[in-house]
Amino acid sequence: MRPVVVYTLSRLGLFAVALAVLYLLGLRTFWLLIAAFLVSGLASYVLLSKQRDAVSAQMAQKRPPVGN
Repeated sequence: MRPVVVYTLSRLGLFAVALAVLYLLGLRTFWLLIAAFLVSGLASYVLLSKQRDAVSAQMAQKRPPVGN
């Protein structure tokens, strides 16, 4: 469960940072949320690869085997 929590909190943190930076740069209203979502998504793709791999490894371990 820990990798999932770490990854989720990291994603939320990146979103908050992107939101704050874009707000300070002058974006407001609905476009602020859209831009922060896109920027944080791209940043998490690049910066959180280790955490994403840890989450997928944990999910693969807990997945029950497929039987016929």
